[in-house]
Amino acid sequence: MKKLRGKKRYIRNLWKEVNTCDLKLDHESWFDFWHVHLDFFGVGKNSLKIRREHIKAHVALYNRLLKQLEGFEKPYQAWICIHEQDPISDAVYVHTPNPNDDYFPHQIQGLHWNCKLPNTFKDLIDLDKFDVAYKKSEYEEVYFIQSKEQGIKL
Repeated sequence: MKKLRGKKRYIRNLWKEVNTCDLKLDHESWFDFWHVHLDFFGVGKNSLKIRREHIKAHVALYNRLLKQLEGFEKPYQAWICIHEQDPISDAVYVHTPNPNDDYFPHQIQGLHWNCKLPNTFKDLIDLDKFDVAYKKSEYEEVYFIQSKEQGIKL
């Protein structure tokens, strides 16, 4: 991959996206695995500094969405996925009961809770506020980060 040009502008736009993302909440709102990918083009794959900036942005977005969900009266799940090898797949999710399917709450088999975070981003996750789970399959390694206070656990 070529060197990223316009890094400051890219990071500024990343944070603009985080700070303007709003859930449209009313009494009829529902979410069917609604999610946001902040590293849509995989820019963080070749730069640890940019990868960390994306993870910080995902955490900030998650906190922003949790703040918006505080007054939401329906049950919900919200979490962050951080993929060890595939930053394009990193995302923040919101899921509620919805008319598309009766699959709620979302249950992921084989999660290992209270796992050790990798050194690359362990200082970015406040373990007093968040629970962290890990899942490894033959295809990927994923960290699931979820609030200890809000939402239904995965």
